[in-house]
Amino acid sequence: MGKIVNVGKIKIGGKLPFVLIAGPCVIESRGLALETAMAIKKIASRLKIPFIFKSSYDKANRTSINSFRGPGIRRGLEILKEIKTVVQVPVLSDVHSVLEAEEAAEVLDILQIPAFLCRQTDLLVAAGRTGKVVNIKKGQFLAPEDIKQAIKKVEYTGNKQILLTERGTSFGYNNLITDFRSLAIMGKTGYPVVFDATHSVQQPGGLGTASGGNSEFIPLLSRCGVAAGCDAVFMEVHPNPKKALSDGPNMLALGKLENLLVDLKAIDKIVKENK
Repeated sequence: MGKIVNVGKIKIGGKLPFVLIAGPCVIESRGLALETAMAIKKIASRLKIPFIFKSSYDKANRTSINSFRGPGIRRGLEILKEIKTVVQVPVLSDVHSVLEAEEAAEVLDILQIPAFLCRQTDLLVAAGRTGKVVNIKKGQFLAPEDIKQAIKKVEYTGNKQILLTERGTSFGYNNLITDFRSLAIMGKTGYPVVFDATHSVQQPGGLGTASGGNSEFIPLLSRCGVAAGCDAVFMEVHPNPKKALSDGPNMLALGKLENLLVDLKAIDKIVKENK
């Protein structure tokens, strides 16, 4: 049986039922972030699915210099702290530099290493030293076997609270494809594996000055990820993706979330019971 990672009262891994990690791509405003967190929490509570809220305080790897990045670390952490307190859910956000890690760890329950930065030694070590759970997103350029080297950099600090996330692999220009074998390969490390169902349908830079995406494939890929036995499902969810300030084309509409989660829970039950 694989390792179990504790995020507050939530346990991830060990063939336990899957956990939902969800929220808007970026914090667009306090109101939208709080309202979305509360709406997802209600859905997850009805379905008895553990829920961790995700939204980025800064999107430092946008396609264009003019792209919306978010409120920044200080205001963003204030909003995430409020969500954590009011909605009573753990919170996750991206960290992009060594200097951010310690400050972010004062609020975040999970520090997420962006896919583009998964080889950055100093960042992985700094995140590990906070003692918080570290979610390493496997780079689009990385073979699943190579995630072991990123793991070792966090383990070097004595921190073994690690999650591994699959978010698709570069397949030519402006396209990603998911190799579901990677979930099993990364699972052999013993650490819980997360499937990112929304970034897996992204088309990086596909719109020229912004990333595109094929959100219609989110349900298909998320069902496949759960059928492959993932420990958590990562979805960027927005009340109105067409008006989102970041990653709208690859986000799931909030109104479609509950029906999809019903399907995922049924699939997860079959897979986990058989194992």
